[in-house]
Amino acid sequence: MWARSRRSSTPIYCASISRSAACRKTSSSPGCTRSRQRKERRMADLVGAFAASHGPIIARDWDTMATDHRERLAAGFDELGRRLKACRPNLLVVISPDHWVNFFISNLPAVCIGIGEEHDGPPEPFMRKVFARERLKGHAAFGRHLLQTALDGDFEPALSHRLKLDHGTCIPLWRMAVDAELPIVPLLINDLEEPMPSIRRCLAWGRLLRQAIESYREPLRIAVLGTGGLSHSIGEPTMGWIDEEFDHACIRHFADGEDARLAAFLTEALPRTGNGAHEIRDWVVAHAAAGSKGFELIDYFPSPQTLVGAGFAAWRVAA
Repeated sequence: MWARSRRSSTPIYCASISRSAACRKTSSSPGCTRSRQRKERRMADLVGAFAASHGPIIARDWDTMATDHRERLAAGFDELGRRLKACRPNLLVVISPDHWVNFFISNLPAVCIGIGEEHDGPPEPFMRKVFARERLKGHAAFGRHLLQTALDGDFEPALSHRLKLDHGTCIPLWRMAVDAELPIVPLLINDLEEPMPSIRRCLAWGRLLRQAIESYREPLRIAVLGTGGLSHSIGEPTMGWIDEEFDHACIRHFADGEDARLAAFLTEALPRTGNGAHEIRDWVVAHAAAGSKGFELIDYFPSPQTLVGAGFAAWRVAA
């Protein structure tokens, strides 16, 4: 069983803090030279990368679930919220599926980027009870930059000037106590219906997201949050199954940092586990954006009350 981090002594990893300290010690290193050049050009930086589960029952049954279960979920979200706040982001890119709110099988993009100045809050009644925000701030300029970077790199995402952001995005925002004034750029990945983006393509999307961040000509501090997973099975004969073996293997591969092994494992294992596990693609995008290294498990435990393998993670991000 994977042990939880000792939160009281866990360091907070933020790119600007660790990089500036390193540069003071070794100011002639190539990494520090690149850092100074980026500051002189006033470009954006990735300052944090995070991932969290978003099972809808977390919101629906929050006040009625067993106290010890709720407290453990709360501790994972609280730690992510603490670390996100410490990184002082100006913008948050949220990588999540769309749960048939904006799209259906008649019109289902593999990837959609939200490029609007604002987006609509969650439509689900159980979400409105706990997260009553009707509007969420967007960031049209960075959304458009991400879109153009993708198109220039031979990616073909869909775009939306206004999205409805469901529980997949909003449960982590709610439980992490993300500031309502922090702009959100949604990156919606089809994790629900075959055919889905390959794991290799999700890794490529993560690298492209990092490229877009570092080429954006405004000194924004940008964080990314992948949501969903880990294993769960919804609306199929194995409903409620939590595949702990799969979850622990995912965690090992993220910690290992070898993209080829991660892609090979997920490509082979995903068809054999619960359908909800496909949301691991959102973690994969965040992982690749962080350079596929520095993974830190904050907590994992099987959560039968919410029907998911509940996972919380962060990546140590180097500028």
